Order: sequence, then structure tokens, then C-alpha cells
Amino acid sequence: MSVIPSPSSTTTADPAASAAPCLPEDVRRVACVGAGVIGGGWAAHFLARGYDVTAWDPAPDAAVRLRRLIAAAWPALEQLGLADGASQDRLTVTTTLEEAVAEAQFVQESAPEKLDLKRDLLARLDAAAPAGTVIASSTSGYPMTDMQTEAADPGRLVVGHPFNPPYLIPLVEVVGGERTAPAAVDWASRFYAVAGKSVITMDREVPGFIANRLQEALWREALHMVASGEATVAEIDASITEGPGLRWAVMGPMLTFALAGGEGGMAHMLDHFGPSLKSPWTRLEAPELDRALYDAVVAGCEEAADGRSIADLVAERDRGVIDVLRATGRLPRSAEEATR
Repeated sequence: MSVIPSPSSTTTADPAASAAPCLPEDVRRVACVGAGVIGGGWAAHFLARGYDVTAWDPAPDAAVRLRRLIAAAWPALEQLGLADGASQDRLTVTTTLEEAVAEAQFVQESAPEKLDLKRDLLARLDAAAPAGTVIASSTSGYPMTDMQTEAADPGRLVVGHPFNPPYLIPLVEVVGGERTAPAAVDWASRFYAVAGKSVITMDREVPGFIANRLQEALWREALHMVASGEATVAEIDASITEGPGLRWAVMGPMLTFALAGGEGGMAHMLDHFGPSLKSPWTRLEAPELDRALYDAVVAGCEEAADGRSIADLVAERDRGVIDVLRATGRLPRSAEEATR
């Protein structure tokens, strides 16, 4: 399910407005600049969705490595379901950046996480890509405001942050910089949705975006526990895969906690467990659970529930966890299934 809110009201378009791109539904050719694990994963995804893909990477063996990566990903993509006309043969690896983007209707940049490199590369892409073509960066942490400083037309530059591997994990987080045109953010979000991604359109820049911020909090606490001898790596991993990770595959942490409040939902959960936020359970400083935060969390859970009752959500969670356990081989098959 794609989450595509209205374009950010806090994003300011650059005075040099980009020419209007084609409609997201009309895109046929995508350029992938950078052909490592992330860029190659993007190329595989776009090919599986039936696009023509041109790719460029400065490494001398880029073409061989990219085709090998795509071939390895293709069986999984076949299981997910290929679009009509999808073929690995629709990939063209070019010898120059300019050739790769010359006819592109969308550009996905996936260069290494070095700010100076990103700035220079995005400026080069802006100079070479057709006017109006939206250019997205796969950066995992840099704000677009910091990366678009050298581009002549920063209005068409957005962040399109994927999760590895991009051909398998649906999420992409989209956000513009201070000089990004709101229309470009909206266009990119809609294109990703058309291309089969699950989209979160952020209304402001946040270092690390949303998912990485949450991952980082868990990662840091895990490192603290290992460093202090409180838990082993195996125990930490098992605590997630055999515990909350099963629920998170079905329902995010907010609604999961709301169900801990029973029929009272998130409000009851906060009333009951809110004081424990001040307990020294983690090395992260807890926010003050004031009325504004309390109300925002309760209202957000009600909105996310979208009319589903607590009983509905419990049933949905339980079905999902059972499906995950069965799919990962951790739930014995029924007698009926075993005889098939």
C-alpha cells in the first residue's frame, strides 16, 4: 500500500522551474546511475516492471557485475510476478553517464555515500538529463538540501531512499530539499507507486529519514548490550526474529503497542506503560510524554486503524504472524498440508 500525501508545503521551489515531465504512468525508460548492490537492485526492479533501463557505472567491470546481479535476482522477481514485456534483455549498459540519461524519463542515482561525490554527480546528471526529468538519489542519510547545492536546476532533485534489496523490499522514502519543487516530490512518489513500490512521502527532511532512524536506534542499543556483556549477538537476533519482528512484519510498532492496551487501545497503553518511559531500559533519552505527544500518538493510531476495531486488528495481526511463521518454516504444517 502506497502512502502518498500531498507535496510538502515546507519545500520551496527553485526560481528556475523545471519543464514539466511526462506523466508517471507514461514512463518507459529509466536510467540507473551507479550499478553496485543498490543501483543494480534498482535496475533489476525496473526491468521486472517492464521498463527499458540504461545503466552506467565508472567501474571497468560494471556491466559484467550488473548483469550477474540481475540474473541472480531474477528468480525471486519471477516469483513476485513479472510485468508484461519484462526482460533482462531490456538493459543497456552505457560507457558514459551522458549516454545513460540522454533519453531517460526518470533517473535513479545510487552512488557511494560521499557528500562531495553526490553533489558533483547530481550536478552532472542535472546538466545531462532531458529538461523536466526527475532525478532521485538513493542516499541513505544525506538531506537533498545538502546534495543539490551545485545543480543548475535543483528543483527536480529528490531523495528516493530504498531498502536493500530494492527489487524485493517494497519501501521507498521520498523527500525533497529546500530547493526542490513540490511537484517533483509528488511526481516521484506517484512514479514509484506506479512502478510497484510502497511509498512514504515525507513532508520534511529528517537526517536518516524514518526507517533508518528506527533501525539505528535498535542497532545502537544492540551494540550497547554486546559491549556490556548483557546479551550475545545470537540472543539479540533471536529476540527480534522470534519476538517483535514477527508482529512488525504485519503491523508496525505503533499499532502493535496500541493492541497492548486491549480494548482501551493506545490511550490505555500510554496510561498504563507511559511511566516506564523513564525507566533505564535503553541508552536513548526518552521524550517527555506530555499531552501533545500523548494526543498525537493516540490520534495517529486511530487514523492508522482506519475504522478497524481492536478485535479486527488483533485478528489481522494473528493471521499475519501465523502466515510469517508458516512461510519461514517455523510452524508445523497441518496434516492436510503434509499430504499434499
